[in-house]
Amino acid sequence: MKHTITRAQAWELLTKYNKDPFHLQHALTVEGVMKWFASELAYGDEADFWGVVGLLHDIDFEQFPDAHCVKAPELLRAGGADDELIHAVCSHGYELTVDIKPEHEMEKVLYATDELTGLIWAAAIIRPSKSVQDMEVKSVKKKYKAANFAAGCSRAVIEKGVVMLGWSLDTLIEKTILAMRSCESSVNAFMARSTSA
Repeated sequence: MKHTITRAQAWELLTKYNKDPFHLQHALTVEGVMKWFASELAYGDEADFWGVVGLLHDIDFEQFPDAHCVKAPELLRAGGADDELIHAVCSHGYELTVDIKPEHEMEKVLYATDELTGLIWAAAIIRPSKSVQDMEVKSVKKKYKAANFAAGCSRAVIEKGVVMLGWSLDTLIEKTILAMRSCESSVNAFMARSTSA
């Protein structure tokens, strides 16, 4: 799988349109999660590409929230992204803002985990540890079932993603926790450096 944009170029492009630390932290988390899933699902040689897709998936959200995944192709193309990357990024808006269907397994993983990472993170920061390292599936499920908790994280999208992947919700949650554990310390360290700079 070829791609025309490096990780450094992707970060430059992301930060051109995104300044909010919350959005940057989410982008870095989804990048790490996508790289973990690439290795987990035997796409290890494509892990960098999966990561770049995760990093850039919300490129247009901060400045153009009402045109999420609609404005993205223009911004990405101007930054040198190819059609494959653009399709992958925009497919996570399927049936929400665009009709670009997730086709590759990587796109289905992004679709399923994007909202879920937000919910798991929200559950983690209210724990004594403020971490996913000691997070359990049952704790997430409890929060998941409470509709008023992290209400902005769409359960309907997560469940559609589960169906796309052919997994159980428990499997998706378990794998996403492991994926978030894999990148939590590096994301936190990066955010601490960038906010103190």
